[in-house]
Amino acid sequence: MRLPYFLRKLPPWYFLLPSVFIGLAVSIPLVYLIIRALGGDFSETTELLFRQRNLVLFWNTVSLTLGVVVVTTLVSYPLAWLSTRSDIPAKKFITMIGVLPLALPGYVVAYAILGLGGDNGTLAMVFGLEISRLTGYWGSLLAVSLYTFPYLFLNLRAGFLGLDPSTEEAARSLGYSSFQILRKVTIPQLRPSFLAGILIITLYVLGDFGAVSLMRFETLSYSLYIQYAASFDRIYAAIIALILISITVVVLVLEYKLLKGLLFYRAGTGTGRKMRESKLGKLRWISYGFVGAIILFSLIIPIFTILYWMAQGVSPAVWANLGDAIRSSVLVSAPAAVLSVLMAIPLAYIAVRFPSRTSNILQRFAYLGYATPPLALALAFIFFSLNVVPVLYQTFALLIFAYALHFLAEAIGPVRSSLYQASPKLEEAAMSLGMNRFKAFLKSTLPLLFNGIIVGASFVFLSAMKELPITFLLAPIGLDTLAVNVWSYSAEGMFAEAAPFALSILFFSVFFVGILFSREWKS
Repeated sequence: MRLPYFLRKLPPWYFLLPSVFIGLAVSIPLVYLIIRALGGDFSETTELLFRQRNLVLFWNTVSLTLGVVVVTTLVSYPLAWLSTRSDIPAKKFITMIGVLPLALPGYVVAYAILGLGGDNGTLAMVFGLEISRLTGYWGSLLAVSLYTFPYLFLNLRAGFLGLDPSTEEAARSLGYSSFQILRKVTIPQLRPSFLAGILIITLYVLGDFGAVSLMRFETLSYSLYIQYAASFDRIYAAIIALILISITVVVLVLEYKLLKGLLFYRAGTGTGRKMRESKLGKLRWISYGFVGAIILFSLIIPIFTILYWMAQGVSPAVWANLGDAIRSSVLVSAPAAVLSVLMAIPLAYIAVRFPSRTSNILQRFAYLGYATPPLALALAFIFFSLNVVPVLYQTFALLIFAYALHFLAEAIGPVRSSLYQASPKLEEAAMSLGMNRFKAFLKSTLPLLFNGIIVGASFVFLSAMKELPITFLLAPIGLDTLAVNVWSYSAEGMFAEAAPFALSILFFSVFFVGILFSREWKS
């Protein structure tokens, strides 16, 4: 008997049930935060919500986010234009310069900036130049901007490469000046790329804890950690977490509204032409200076600072702990990468093979886990585990599961891309030979997803290696990862002791950058 059409469109249960479980896993801790925030007396909750300190924390968080958006735009747009639209030589090298800062997490950049100034800083000891140690808002702004601008650069560069030159040529034929073309034609077409990069940067700034804590700049994330580490006021901590999540939701909705209805693809027939390069002329040396300044501040100074402090001498105990820190980082990051990919496969499969409102909602739950600020997500898991499954509190299993949920979105992208390239006719052919759908998937489709699985797992592995807030709150007692050691030593001003751990993170992260380049240059 043939099943009704609506039943035939449902995904198989062995793909649907894991997807529903993932959606519940992401939403239940967040729902518990709401329950915890409303668990106190109404007047007490209202007083905690509207206290003046929250307004200060809110303003600090928003002002830092806006500042980072401005700085990263001023850096990323000219760099993306130079690497795609100008006649400047060595474009691949410039692209590499725009991506390599991703190898230095925000808290490592903050550590390098702190180690640069002061009477015992790198500049004072090496060059005899003493400058004030940069902290607070400006230190946080510089550290976070130097780390996050590659996200916007990569999106804008992709946007420039995808522009159709015929639109600018048409505007020029109508008498538009270069500035008018930039304002009315080029920038509007780059809006999706700009918003995509700004969204990632905004989510990072909202959830950042490492850089702002080292710089002693109080944001919502930093205050959330203080509530946990000091007084552990559960109601107030839950309220701060929900404020953070609310800001995140507003950002996501705003980004969706700004992108809604935008269409920039070619409406006619024909093939796109290669964009004509702009001659730099007298601006050539200014462009070289601009690229040189980016190299100096985002790469040379941080790496030099790390190497300088390590050369000052590191105690044998630190070197002994380095091996344990690397093993601990790998011990939690590798299982998280595997688990995240196993979660990504059913979500990607039902989204591609069985597109519907349900599959779309389930897939977006994965992005909710990524969009939730890490400290808020970790706090939700703490509250939930203590009250529902206390046996999981401060265990490897909970930390690995939190990693997998938080970075699930990074695994879905490559797996979904590979799935789009795998023809469903292969499964149909396998099923016509007598295989059930699951076996047909394992035999015909899964092998074609191997490249996407490897890339997705690599992304999650290296992101987990650098993750600080979730590790700090959920790690079992005695588990010291590379990220935790960098933060702990830097917070105490022990820059030499922090150097080997920062350098190890740099080596692991360079591999991540290598994946980005290998995928692009291969294509």
